[in-house]
Amino acid sequence: MRVLALVPGGISDQLQFFPTLTTIQETYPNAEIAVVVEPSSQSAYRVSKAVSELIPFNYRGHNSPADWANLLGIIRDHEFEVVLCASDRWEEAVLLWLSGIPARIGYSSSKAPWLYTHRVTADAQQYPVSQYQALLQGLKLPSNPAPIKLNVPAGDISWADDQRKSLGMSGSGYVVMYPGLSAQADGYPTASWMTIIDDFQDKQPQLPIVVLETVDSEDVVASIGRQRSLKTVEATNLGQIAAILAGADLVISPDSYVSQVAMALQVFTLVLQTKLSRALPPADGESRALGIQSATDKLADIKPGDILQKVWGG
Repeated sequence: MRVLALVPGGISDQLQFFPTLTTIQETYPNAEIAVVVEPSSQSAYRVSKAVSELIPFNYRGHNSPADWANLLGIIRDHEFEVVLCASDRWEEAVLLWLSGIPARIGYSSSKAPWLYTHRVTADAQQYPVSQYQALLQGLKLPSNPAPIKLNVPAGDISWADDQRKSLGMSGSGYVVMYPGLSAQADGYPTASWMTIIDDFQDKQPQLPIVVLETVDSEDVVASIGRQRSLKTVEATNLGQIAAILAGADLVISPDSYVSQVAMALQVFTLVLQTKLSRALPPADGESRALGIQSATDKLADIKPGDILQKVWGG
């Protein structure tokens, strides 16, 4: 069976779609699955074995009729049998109707639901994984929330081992702090990160603190590094990020793809959230993830003391 999925959004959105892809792969082991994905989000699939092909497309770009026609041609050439669409826009609905794919599964909330052969209902306020898995109803498959499963390449695991050895952390636990887009107005302030780091070093001076640097956080990590001598790991892909997080005792991160990876790996995770966030999965027994929510739409309004209380207070 040839299956297509249209998944707009960033790396976090792709990670949260993984359970849907995994269910299809496990149900139909011989299925060939392709995903139409934002070019900037393709890196998410480094830690997935469910997908046979990625088709890059800038959903939110200023796409001309020629751009849509090119994507339509690619889809038609593949002769897909089933498509799942995670978008509720009319553009994707029309595209898939023109594609002639026999089974077209979309949301009943779509701007053009009549163009789908199967329409499913999903609560827009749900955890995104649950929203995406609702699409499985169109295939008569279980749509219960499932965990995000990651497949980290062996080379990335070896890279992480080498990083830990070079930092003198072989065999020891550590805390990972990911500043995220702190340099931006809607990020968590560098000064607040410094307060948290100082408190950790005061209370647990022997516990290594690793500041995770990605392409998104290099500016603020550099700023922190100028003020304190800390262990810094520069990860260049999602596999490396996952491999470093897997060895941590605790991860502190804004709501981001990094927090999604940490939660998928079952690492204790403190997620800094705004009131608009839907980052945490529904609690099911003992949770290894805890949200620390701002009362506003700004992360900066979370007090460092609130975070530290969760760390030391349990």
